[in-house]
Amino acid sequence: MKYTATAIPDVKIIEPQVFGDERGFFMETFRDDEFRAECTDKCFVQDNHSKSAQGILRGLHYQLQQTQGKLVRIVSGEVYDVAVDMRRNSPTFGQHVGVILSADNKRQLWVPAGFAHGFYVVSESAEFVYKCTDYYAPEHEVSLLWNDPALNIAWPLLDNSSPSLSAKDQVGLLFADAPYFD
Repeated sequence: MKYTATAIPDVKIIEPQVFGDERGFFMETFRDDEFRAECTDKCFVQDNHSKSAQGILRGLHYQLQQTQGKLVRIVSGEVYDVAVDMRRNSPTFGQHVGVILSADNKRQLWVPAGFAHGFYVVSESAEFVYKCTDYYAPEHEVSLLWNDPALNIAWPLLDNSSPSLSAKDQVGLLFADAPYFD
């Protein structure tokens, strides 16, 4: 697998080597030894799988306790995936990275603990799978406002239409009002 640092070096794009022919393809999606050397020494404790329709935006989420690192990928469709650095002492604090992930490009994104994370579904639908370094704890979850002008995220909104949001994400916090990590 190829590991590439993004504009925020702790966030990595992971591209698997794909072996294919007329019958289909094979690829490794995770190797513990390589991942530990390139990304983190943390273990994964939970796998999640979601399906979303076109125009849905999920995020930007993070947990203040039971902080999760996430290794994310798409098995069907395409999304614009975003990570926002919430670590106050980081040189990239308040900055974000956005990457297109799709079933076709087979890229994965490593989003370390200390980042808010979200995605927007570009294709007709998308199936999103991810590994987490800690368990989901809704009582510790925070949602940032997806369109906060301070973040200036260039979401690739279809027809410039507002995305479909959960009730929680409609009332997300502004970055200036959100709790950070030290």
